[in-house]
Amino acid sequence: MIKENLETVRKNIAEACERSARKSDEVTLIAVSKTKPVELIMEAYEAGVRDFGENKAQELAAKYEQLPKDIRWHMIGHLQRNKVKYIIDKTVLIHSVDSLALAQEISRQAVKHSLTANILVEVNIADEESKFGVPASEAAKLVDEIISLQNISVRGLMCIAPNVTDSKQNRKFFKKLCKLVVDINKVLVHNTPMTVLSMGMTGDYQVAVEEGATMVRVGTGIFGERDYNI
Repeated sequence: MIKENLETVRKNIAEACERSARKSDEVTLIAVSKTKPVELIMEAYEAGVRDFGENKAQELAAKYEQLPKDIRWHMIGHLQRNKVKYIIDKTVLIHSVDSLALAQEISRQAVKHSLTANILVEVNIADEESKFGVPASEAAKLVDEIISLQNISVRGLMCIAPNVTDSKQNRKFFKKLCKLVVDINKVLVHNTPMTVLSMGMTGDYQVAVEEGATMVRVGTGIFGERDYNI
């Protein structure tokens, strides 16, 4: 099932790229493996997936120890400051940085481990009370504050669009995030240009790709429904 699902997702990404005059290799598919057992993750791995996303720091750390070391782990869930130490040396990218305090702790741990932490600033693109992320109006200020920290590199922006019945309803939010990263790059000329846009999930990743996503986070579309009892 997972192999077939992956083939469908990859085909959908390729078609979305074609519609928007992009190349498929511009988009990284992140398989969201939260709550999924090692056996299912290995099925996706054997089907060629190397980028996996986890929501919880301790779950990511545990899976890191059990699975092949060429897996690129992405921290995509809300990250508490006291959990940074568990994943700082295990992730290629932390997608969910939404405060200076969190960035400062990531910087501190990165210095301690003699590495550079790659991060994305999470933007609450639709101003939903239930979502984490900095308001779009404050994103540039946060990026500016973070880039002065040691051993941390802001690679781009991330958002979680609203849960909608018609994926096209989220097009305006993906457009907004794409414009935001362009605008910030113009203002913060001293920063290494941000090139990563992590946006789009199972229900709307094709629209996100059409609007410039460089990373899409697909869980249910690959693994099936999550077991919320875990």
